[in-house]
Formats: sequence, C-alpha cells, structure tokens
Amino acid sequence: MEKLVIIPTYNEKENIEAIIAAVSDLDTGFHILIIDDGSPDGTSTIVKSLFPKYPGQLFLEERKGKLGLGTAYIHGFKWALARGYRFIFEMDADFSHNPADLDRLYAACIAGADVAVGSRYVKTGAVENWPANRILLSKGASLYTRMITWMPIQDPTAGFVCYKKEVLEAINLEGIHFTGYAFQIEMKFASWKLGFNIVEVPITFKDRKLGASKMNKGIVKEGILGVLRLKWESMFKNYRSKVTNTNQVTPIYPQDVAMEGK
Repeated sequence: MEKLVIIPTYNEKENIEAIIAAVSDLDTGFHILIIDDGSPDGTSTIVKSLFPKYPGQLFLEERKGKLGLGTAYIHGFKWALARGYRFIFEMDADFSHNPADLDRLYAACIAGADVAVGSRYVKTGAVENWPANRILLSKGASLYTRMITWMPIQDPTAGFVCYKKEVLEAINLEGIHFTGYAFQIEMKFASWKLGFNIVEVPITFKDRKLGASKMNKGIVKEGILGVLRLKWESMFKNYRSKVTNTNQVTPIYPQDVAMEGK
C-alpha cells in the first residue's frame, strides 16, 4: 500500500472504465481511489461493477452532490493517510493526464522531490488540442499566480501531482479553503511555504475527447480573486498542521476497504 491515485469524478461514464484499466495496467502497483460526487450518469455504478476485476486495488468513495474538486481531494488525502499510503497522486479521469506519466512523477519523488508536479509549462512540456484562447487563459493564470505569490512554479494550476505523505501530514488540510481549480494553487503554495521541495516534471497535456469540461466562469473568478486572497492571508496564516504524525492508525485491510462505497 505505497501508491494511491485519487481520481475525482462527476459524470465521467465515458472515461471511467478506461482510465481505471490504464492505471491498473501499469506494472508498478498503483491503487486507485475514485471519489464520485453523486454523478447522475451512473459513474459510481460502473466503478462498483469493476470491484471483482480489481480486488484490493480499486476503491470508491461516494459523496452526495457536487461538492467541488478541492473537497474531493482533501477527502482522498485523509483517506490515504489513514491507510498508510506513502505517495498520493492527483489525476483527472478524462485522459488529459497520461497514466504512464504516473511512473515519472513517482520517480521524481523517489529521487528527492517532496511534491512532483506534471507541468505543461516547463521545457519540453506541452498542451495538445486546446484552442488558443484556453492556452492564453491558462498561461496567463500561471503568470499572474507567480507574480502575486512569488511562488517559483511554472504551472501552479496543474492538477497532475504526486505528494509524499509527509507533505500532506504537515499541511493543515482543514485550512485549505478553495474548492475549484484554485485548490491546486493553494496546495502548492502551502507546500512551498512549509519548505518542501517541489519539482516540475514535463508532461504533454491533452484535451479530453469524451465527456464535458468542468471549467466555468465561477472557477475562473475563484482563481483570480483567490490568488489575491491567498497572498493576503499568507501574511497571517500558518499552513502547518498541529498533528503531523499519522502513523498510528487502525489497520484497514483491502477486502474491508473494497466494501466502502457499496
């Protein structure tokens, strides 16, 4: 139980079985936690049907209603820490992140990174199949974030990340406020403020082929105003958790965990 990939979902029935298979096919022992926010398209039902195919490897947490990307990941982080995973990954369900790159993020952490970020905007990183206005918005958001926060990360909004457990243990997860894509900025900012080593690994990000994008005006607004709030609050806020040792937990065995969410 070393590596866990957390995949939040909302209406991903077109992608979910294929993304689970792609991660499972990697010969390096990734477990998968799907966190579904009550998808009306039956995403969670598909995941449950796959439990017999991936015993002890595939898990599901179901939540009632669309509660936001950030709260889904916080839920997953706590789930992972309680079960002793050492490396915890974030990844989208729509194949915009190449599952094969999970091994590269893991290798970066093994080599000394505390946080490995799959980055579109470092040398040899790239974006495919995005319209020009979407690329301009994304790059503009990254530049804006760096200017306001001084955080030396080229792709602060990236959602393809590996955290060592020590990072998530050290961060006060209850103090992470944002629920949309600004959550990604806040988590990296908290990690940086606490002195952890963040390494960017170049990836090629591909726009989804199936399903609908979750981007909307509210998410963009949260990103713009959220970065200003983040910088202001950082002058008074300590992101460090008061409890940093989660090693003493009650053992939970795979066959028990597999029943969760059924």
